Amino acid sequence: MSKISRFVTLLAYLMFTLLIAACTQAATSTPNDSIQDIVWQWTSATNKTTNETTTVSNPENYTIIFRTDGTLDGKADCNNFSGTYSQENGFSIKLGASTMMYCGDASMDQQYLELLGSVAACGPDGEGGLALETAGGEQRMLFNNGGTGPE
Repeated sequence: MSKISRFVTLLAYLMFTLLIAACTQAATSTPNDSIQDIVWQWTSATNKTTNETTTVSNPENYTIIFRTDGTLDGKADCNNFSGTYSQENGFSIKLGASTMMYCGDASMDQQYLELLGSVAACGPDGEGGLALETAGGEQRMLFNNGGTGPE
């Protein structure tokens, strides 16, 4: 084999190796659109059937944080809650322990927790926020990014 043939073969091998390495790195990098470790603040709920939208006047009191280990925690007005979530076969939330204080007649804590317990889909809202939907998209909850969640 001539020197030129060996050089071309070596060059082709190096280029192939670099291409494989670049693809592998891109495939294993963390996506920028992750929902994890962000304080999501509930801003509204829309009922698809009635087309009625309920706006949350104090989103900082209705939060949810999805942890990297599959757990979640948040606030439902004056109450705190925890649970788990799964992204297998769609998206689901299983609420666990919760404080059960009375937050007042104007509180939306019960509605918030009921909707979270019925979530079947999750995705970006197209404006940098998060959308959670119940089965068939009947109820759509929108959330703003409230920043990085506490550890």
